Amino acid sequence: MKRAVRLKLYQNLVNYKKPTSFQLKETYPLPPYSTVIGMVHNLCRYEEYKEMDISIQGKYYSKVNDLATRYEFKNGMKYDEKRHQLEVEEFGVSRGISTTELLVDVELLIHIIPKDQNLVEEIEGAFLCPVEYPSLGRREDLVIIEEVKVVDVEEIMLTQDIELKQDQTAYVPVSLMKNDSIKLLGSEAGIKNRGTRYKLTKDYRPVNYGTEKAPKMFRKWNKVDVIHTSGIIAVEDENILIDEDENIVFAI
Repeated sequence: MKRAVRLKLYQNLVNYKKPTSFQLKETYPLPPYSTVIGMVHNLCRYEEYKEMDISIQGKYYSKVNDLATRYEFKNGMKYDEKRHQLEVEEFGVSRGISTTELLVDVELLIHIIPKDQNLVEEIEGAFLCPVEYPSLGRREDLVIIEEVKVVDVEEIMLTQDIELKQDQTAYVPVSLMKNDSIKLLGSEAGIKNRGTRYKLTKDYRPVNYGTEKAPKMFRKWNKVDVIHTSGIIAVEDENILIDEDENIVFAI
């Protein structure tokens, strides 16, 4: 048995930006693991990485598009008044318009399970009395904290199915789908892994691609394989991780 910090969060408008989207800044349907871990580390004022497993569930009401200012520049290009709108220390910067995809009325259920269980109270305190107004996604995507609770999390064999609400979605680790611990409504029609498959960033380690005397440090990301889906059922007679209130925990 382990302990976790369970959060219920609300966001009015938010963008969890996909790193490969540019002209239209698309959003993930739920925050990636690295985004949640970053929020935890920021509020706790950690200066080194603390290992933790995260479970992310939630829903949103709709999507809208919003306009944003976009700045572009080319390394070393001098300012040209015919093509650039801004001059920064003799270099040219173009200013234009881009479109940002926003989720509306986001509700999140997040479990945080630190590897070092002594950090549970510290993380709980960071959300009960945050040092600054928390954000998740972009810096301006503020979070309303509706609940912070320390819960016991345990892997047990279910005596009956546990079904998530139809409008509730989650990032389900592919490993749970492969061992049949989780099944989906409608999967009997032949599509077992119904949903959208993502490889989401979780944490990273710095890697030196230079030399010892002239280091060039880059982040090598650890990515996890998940399916974003709904109609989720934890199957009877299978071992499933749940919290003390019988919420399924998709920790990874």
